[in-house]
Amino acid sequence: MTSHCANPACAMPLRYLQDGRLFQFEVRPQLPVREQLQESQSTSARERLVRKVSHFWLCGKCASTLTLAFDAIKGVVVKPRPTSS
Repeated sequence: MTSHCANPACAMPLRYLQDGRLFQFEVRPQLPVREQLQESQSTSARERLVRKVSHFWLCGKCASTLTLAFDAIKGVVVKPRPTSS
């Protein structure tokens, strides 16, 4: 579990979940290049991977304008919320 807001520009500590928004992402470890090449031939490399779930929290102020997304290269990134029109 996280202990502070996931926005790097915010240092709000997580005291209770009443305010803000909680996110959950499944993080899969990156396969070494050698295993990526072999992966197409066999699923054993994929089966050996351990699934990991990570939790992130945005405080109420940040959650009003921002959201979190998972990027396969960068990991969890903070993005502006889409505006509803």
